[in-house]
Amino acid sequence: MTAIKRLGLVPLFMLLAACVTINVYFPAVAAEKAADRIIKDVWGPEDGAPPTREQAPEGDDTQGRAPGAERPLAIRLLDTLITPAHAQEPRIDISSPAVKRLTASMEKRFSRLRPYYESGAVGLTRDALVAVRDLNSVPLAERGSVRQLVSAENADRNALYREIAVANDHPEWEQRIRGVFAERWVRNARDGWYYQNDGGKWVRK
Repeated sequence: MTAIKRLGLVPLFMLLAACVTINVYFPAVAAEKAADRIIKDVWGPEDGAPPTREQAPEGDDTQGRAPGAERPLAIRLLDTLITPAHAQEPRIDISSPAVKRLTASMEKRFSRLRPYYESGAVGLTRDALVAVRDLNSVPLAERGSVRQLVSAENADRNALYREIAVANDHPEWEQRIRGVFAERWVRNARDGWYYQNDGGKWVRK
């Protein structure tokens, strides 16, 4: 093999290696979508909000075209070499029995926690948990119940992040998944609920 031919294969091997190893990276976008789905299952739609349907990504003008019709020959050839790696699109699996059980438990508890979110007695923490923010706003007879609700919710949330990581064969992703949920809980929170900002200060949404 001539030196020119060897040099010509270098970019091909580099691209091949990149495609094969890309799946080791944490799929942040897929994690956000998975978190949003779980949160919507737990909290349900906002009052008065119509059900939403998933739509095709904007700007997708590939309908009606033959597969790969607009792709360069070299790229199409490379696809045939890396089909096993390329076929595994980045995703987060949230269909395991443990994840479903925890989601259902949190959904069932939400109707009891919701009044305390709305009153500001309970808020969302920056580490993807919940906390009693203002116990004085809770009637004395209900304070023990609120503490129990918060404790049970946090137990489920901690287990949820761990189970999602395990279900996806990456236990080391637990903290990354927690970080995604920390942001998505706040993003999906109702107006008027309290959450902690990055500095730990309580803020009303």
